[in-house]
Amino acid sequence: MAAQRKRNPNGAGTITKRKDGRYQAAVYVLQPDGTRARKFAYGKTWAECDAKRRVLLAKVDGGIPVPTRSAKLSEWLPYWLEHIIKLRRKISTFDKYEAHVRLYLVPMIGAKRLESLGVADVRRFLVQLERKTTAATAKESHRVLRTALSAACREELITRNVASLVEPPRAKGRELSPWTLDETLTFLAAARRDPLYAAFVLAVTMGLRRGEIVGLRWADVDLEKRVLYVRQQTQRRRGVLYDDDPKGRRRRAVPLPVMCVAPLRWHRLRQADIRERAGEKWQGSGHVFTTRTGRQVEPRNIYRSFTRVAESAGLRVIRLHDARHGCATLLTAAGVAPRVVMEILGHSQISITMDVYTHVVQDTQREAISHMDRLLKRRPGPGGGSG
Repeated sequence: MAAQRKRNPNGAGTITKRKDGRYQAAVYVLQPDGTRARKFAYGKTWAECDAKRRVLLAKVDGGIPVPTRSAKLSEWLPYWLEHIIKLRRKISTFDKYEAHVRLYLVPMIGAKRLESLGVADVRRFLVQLERKTTAATAKESHRVLRTALSAACREELITRNVASLVEPPRAKGRELSPWTLDETLTFLAAARRDPLYAAFVLAVTMGLRRGEIVGLRWADVDLEKRVLYVRQQTQRRRGVLYDDDPKGRRRRAVPLPVMCVAPLRWHRLRQADIRERAGEKWQGSGHVFTTRTGRQVEPRNIYRSFTRVAESAGLRVIRLHDARHGCATLLTAAGVAPRVVMEILGHSQISITMDVYTHVVQDTQREAISHMDRLLKRRPGPGGGSG
């Protein structure tokens, strides 16, 4: 039998025999807060203890945190944000998660340790948060907590995700209130002379998101083949504009409606004239919608212009995003299949499209019932009156 090693190289941990006959391994491991601490493992034999030592060392080499005691949520959540979410998710997603961690999760449930957190603790937290804020906020915090605990499971810090065992609060869906066809046509007529007219046409006819409109480049527009490529969106976060993947990372190629071609051609000619007059001041970026010096327009300025035009036309003011819902409504009412509507609008889930589809179907059903009322009222009732 080969001689057992009594001492390991520096950083490889140590194995010693205890007075009770068991063996003890000691390895310096990474903690969730970034510090290092000693972790002990025990075994009845030297080989068993050495196997546990090697598992710990593998985690050290992989940068996986191994708490010497169960970490508190107030320790794990910031680590999860900084080392997992920040590296893999969008800035907007990180900011949203960070807000829920800072405002709700850490103050209200952060003292709980990962291994001792139970279903009742999560349910109690959600009830308190819903009373304090709204069901929608509580539902989103539940999603953030569930995602964080899933990561803790993958890191083998806990064996189950208790948040997934708790049903989230039911938030009321926002009532859809897009413009009717007549209102949409009134808006487009009023916007015809606006510098952002082409942007509004894209929003209404193709359902592009505000960030997708601002992030659109001429390289993404093929007017000859009538195809528009949605490859990125522009967001303002932390005081700067930045380009990112579309929502849900769903890049898509969408056929360009005929009524979009002329506004885009006119817009390109107008932009060329502005560029010539700007001369050296022009900061060309290749974007379709720019300022007088070639910089991207601010996302909020798109909405400001949209609101101003709507008010000037005497229309009720809606969100620019509601114009996107209006596009979905018109496509669905025209008989376009939900799956096709989903691909055109870039919905991440068919359920989102079906919400709009159901809304349109209910309107159609209501119209059908009104026809039934009119038909039945035509027949005279007893005594010659209406039935």
